[in-house]
Amino acid sequence: MDLEQNKQIVVDFYQTAFDGDPAKAVADHIGDRYIQHNPQAPDGPEAFIGFVEWLRGDNPELQLNIKRVMAEGDLVFTHSQLVLRAGEPGRALADIFRLENGKVVEHWDVIQDVPAEAANDNGMF
Repeated sequence: MDLEQNKQIVVDFYQTAFDGDPAKAVADHIGDRYIQHNPQAPDGPEAFIGFVEWLRGDNPELQLNIKRVMAEGDLVFTHSQLVLRAGEPGRALADIFRLENGKVVEHWDVIQDVPAEAANDNGMF
């Protein structure tokens, strides 16, 4: 298992999708199934494409900024900032992707709005 290759696959998948071409991201990087653990999102590659197209349609200024990428075994973890509208702080995302044979087959996420104020000066990224 090549951890660096798995990281590159996930980054390309995620960036390609959120930069506006989720169908290409799915065609290039989704395996024979796509299991989704976000309770608000259905399983399957078509559902993923529909979600990204809907989100980008409602938020044409959307930007995904991947801050960190880590890998262990068949899992790749990303820590990202999702900005829906320019000038807003956006959301902090923690995503876990599971790969099989170089393809993304499973996804978990945790999403948190970036608050205007914090109890410390550390920032979320």
